[in-house]
Amino acid sequence: MNFIPFIVTKNHIKVLCVLFLLLFFNMQINAQLKKNPKELQLRIAAAENDSQKVDLQLLLSAYYLNKDHEYKVDLDQAEAINKQARQLSTRLHYKNGIGKSILLDAQITREKGDSKNGLKKAQEILAYSQKNNLTELQADAYLELAMYGESLEQRIKYKEMALPILKKIGAIEKQADVTKEIGELYLMNDNPEKGLTILKESLVLYKSIKFPHLQGVYNLFSDGYTHTGNFEDALKYALLAEKTALKLRDSSLQLSAIYNHVGMAYLNLQKKNNAAEYFYKGLEIAKKHKSTDYVRVIGDNLCSVFILQKKGNDALKILKEMQVNYPSYDEERQIKENYLFLGIYRVLNNNEKATVYYNKLVAYYGKNAEKKAENRLPILRSFVRYHYQLKNYNELYPLLHRLDSLATTAKNTIMLSDNYLIWFKADSSRGKYLDAIKHYQLHKNILDSIYKGETNRQINSLQVQYESNKKDKNIELLKQQAKVQQIQIQKDNVVKYVFIGSVLVLILILGLLYNSFRLKKKKNEALEIQRQQINEQNELNKKMLIEKEWLLKEIHHRVKNNLQIVISLLNTQSAYLDNEDALMAIQNSQHRMHAMSLIHQKLYQSDNLSNIDMSWYIYELINYMKECYDTDGKINFVLEIENTCLDVAQAVPLGLIINEAISNAIKYAFPLDRKGEIFISFKNSERDNYQLIISDNGVGLPENFNHAERDSLGMNLMTGLSAQIDGTFEMKNDNGLKIKITFNRNTEFETVVEDSEITSVKQ
Repeated sequence: MNFIPFIVTKNHIKVLCVLFLLLFFNMQINAQLKKNPKELQLRIAAAENDSQKVDLQLLLSAYYLNKDHEYKVDLDQAEAINKQARQLSTRLHYKNGIGKSILLDAQITREKGDSKNGLKKAQEILAYSQKNNLTELQADAYLELAMYGESLEQRIKYKEMALPILKKIGAIEKQADVTKEIGELYLMNDNPEKGLTILKESLVLYKSIKFPHLQGVYNLFSDGYTHTGNFEDALKYALLAEKTALKLRDSSLQLSAIYNHVGMAYLNLQKKNNAAEYFYKGLEIAKKHKSTDYVRVIGDNLCSVFILQKKGNDALKILKEMQVNYPSYDEERQIKENYLFLGIYRVLNNNEKATVYYNKLVAYYGKNAEKKAENRLPILRSFVRYHYQLKNYNELYPLLHRLDSLATTAKNTIMLSDNYLIWFKADSSRGKYLDAIKHYQLHKNILDSIYKGETNRQINSLQVQYESNKKDKNIELLKQQAKVQQIQIQKDNVVKYVFIGSVLVLILILGLLYNSFRLKKKKNEALEIQRQQINEQNELNKKMLIEKEWLLKEIHHRVKNNLQIVISLLNTQSAYLDNEDALMAIQNSQHRMHAMSLIHQKLYQSDNLSNIDMSWYIYELINYMKECYDTDGKINFVLEIENTCLDVAQAVPLGLIINEAISNAIKYAFPLDRKGEIFISFKNSERDNYQLIISDNGVGLPENFNHAERDSLGMNLMTGLSAQIDGTFEMKNDNGLKIKITFNRNTEFETVVEDSEITSVKQ
């Protein structure tokens, strides 16, 4: 591992992510605008009514806005057509047309570089969509506002605000797109674990609608696993992205990004020839699309591979070709080129030219590369290599210590391993064999942890070599002693026999040591075979566990679908009934089944197959009740829910209790359109003891009411379900009706809850 590519630093991965995000966003828009402009113009002329004409004009304006390699004339054309659509929509009082026109105006203004006015228009469309109850347009407004976010966190926030709206209107593909974009933003924000989790959610959504163009999502998975150091999965998803793209005959710039990720995955796995092959493929596509940014990024990676392979002339040829045909003059580009030139001339053993570029980097960074924190590790590594090649040990060792500290802090295991390898070579050159062995062992241990290598046979070999050197020195010492003893042997035969005996004993000891070494080596080989067998069995068990988890998710999915079918059947049956009590019973049954359906829906959508997040569940259940009974403007819901997970055996009864209590409160607590408030609290009172409180400020229970004697299904359900979870059920008047259930949480399937804070929501 002689060279680490400059482009794998976090700053440059972020640049590539931004390029890919913009590329994927534009590709999605262009995929929606396949209409030929001439065809759209003909359809506008033949429109049956003015509203249809407005919609077609907006499509034509969006076509010119999102053209590849757009020019000022395209933006002007988009603006003029959008203005016509706005005027016609205003005359018709066509609210949807007006809203879409304002949104297009914001996008055109942003594309022209006027972000300040673009932001104002984006805020205007948000206010307009909220005022006129244009739900989908409101989601589009949040997505447009995300384009102006000053930070990645702000952009994520706006996109997350659009998600519930898209989910509500059933726009699954758009919901999947936005979920994918949020996952990518988390990757760019150095949170790959969160990003990968959200990307998995987007993949589920895409697959639910059998969306074929998944190459972009797989490419992001590859990028995320590269961030986490899981290079095997990074390669797996990069190759899956390539396979999907080729199957769909995707020859767009996105394929260049995919080839680049495959190349990076191979490079991180030390498959240099495979990496070079894919970088070449990606470079050709980037050149075909005349994308300077992609050409420079992939070209830098290809240069890095050539430096790793000691092909300095090939790397020099590529770099100079990029300078001539794809010039870039910003400071960051100059630093990249100086870094690559230093590596190239070092590989070519042209120390004079290497020194020139070393001095340029020192002038920019300083000798310890502290000027730019995100770049200091690769620069420090290049300084270490440079000083090692020139045998400048006084300069080298302080840098080795500094790089060791920084790489350990940054948890950059590849850089740390490379540093130990250089350290080993430097120690070996200076005859410091014990230190050399120590640093080589550290280097090999890291490589084994990253690449899952076999054993430390190279370390054992080095240990044998060290022992042999030590024995050679002992033998030389014995020879010198023998010369002295040969002088004395003539005078003292006794001394001669003692000397001969000593040599024989020494030879015997050496023979015993050698035999012990052979036995230990055989034992280690046997242990290694046993370890491999255990690993194979573990992999088999892991696959069986994954398959069982999948089957369990499928069961929950089918249970949820069956409940939905029963709900639909009840709904159909209600159409044939005139009896109000029967209709009410069917409706109550539908609500109860939906409460159970939510449980199974959450289980098959999450990785946790035993526990339910009650904060999410109660929130979703209340939203469903609000929609069913249309309580907006009449009843406010106040939620104080602690983030807690319960197993299914307790979550289902609690859900049914909440359903019954809320239904009764909505129906009976606020007669004659009386306004009021329903309070739902779910908190941990002590250790595993929890309280569920549902209260309202309505009319309450009539005097002398005895719920124990009340013969109603709802009341029997609540008391029976409370007993089912070994809880206590209390109901009393307290400025309205108050129901309290106290129970102990089942900890048999205990899971870790990341956030135990109480979530308070007023709806």
